[in-house]
Parts: sequence; C-alpha cells; structure tokens
Amino acid sequence: MAGSKLDPIDRKILAELQADGRITNVELAKRVGISAPPCLRRVRTLEEAGYIRGYHADVNPRELGFEVQVFAMVGLVSQAEADLSAFEARCRAWPLVRECHMLNGEVDFILKCAAPDLSTFQNFLTEQLTAADNVASVKTALVIRVAKDEPGVPFDVLEARVNSRA
Repeated sequence: MAGSKLDPIDRKILAELQADGRITNVELAKRVGISAPPCLRRVRTLEEAGYIRGYHADVNPRELGFEVQVFAMVGLVSQAEADLSAFEARCRAWPLVRECHMLNGEVDFILKCAAPDLSTFQNFLTEQLTAADNVASVKTALVIRVAKDEPGVPFDVLEARVNSRA
C-alpha cells in the first residue's frame, strides 16, 4: 500500500495541507509537531515524490456564473489505446470538461462539465462532444444539487489501515 511508505508525520502533513493549502509552514510544523525547517523539507520531498500535485483555490462555480453542472457518460466506437488516448486529449482541450475519467463497464468515460447556462452546455454537447471522432453515444445527467463535494482522500481511513497493519 503506497500510503504506508509514508511515516505518520508525512501523513499528518498531507492531511493538514489537504484541509488548508494556504496554511503557513510555521503553523503546519506546529500542527504536526516538528520545527519549521524539517517541515518545509518534508513538504518539498512530498511534492517532488508526487504525493502533492498542486495547490488550488476552491472556487464557487455559481458565484462565478456557472449555473449548470452535468455528468456526461460517453461510449466510444473503439476502445483501442490510440482511440482512448485521442479522446482523452480532446477532453483536456475542452474548457467545459472539468474532469474526465475512463471507466470499466458499460460506459467508457464519464465527464464532469461546468457551463454558465444550459444552452452553452447544449451547444458543446451537440457541436463538439457528440460530433467528436469515435463517440458512439452520450448520456447526460444534470446536477440538481450537490450534497457532498469532498476533494482528496479520507486520511482517517488511511490511518486506520496503516495502524491495523502495524
């Protein structure tokens, strides 16, 4: 298990940064119980090792005028690696597509899309997504409300797994 390669302090650092990416190094060091210089070294090591991919603001889409969120389930004609990679590249280029996940099962990809209004999404759907090479089918589900939107991983579950193996 990859998380078990980290010591308890590294996991605490990751949990604290996941909860608050703007925390100062001094406050972070205090919360995890070490001094600031080794804390900063550990953070940099975690970044270089790929445990920390970046720091982002959690912006409110509705406050910015993005009233529509849609999940689009996409089926492709071909699942050859070249075709999958081409579709993924196309998704990365579409601004309305905020997440793209390849799935196992009846659907090849699920896309999370954000648009300012329904007509903008509808134009994207008909002019770009369904018209894209290799796309066989698209089913959409409009988000009515969000009950939970928790990014990252549940560190309490990770700690329980690590401790049960100790």
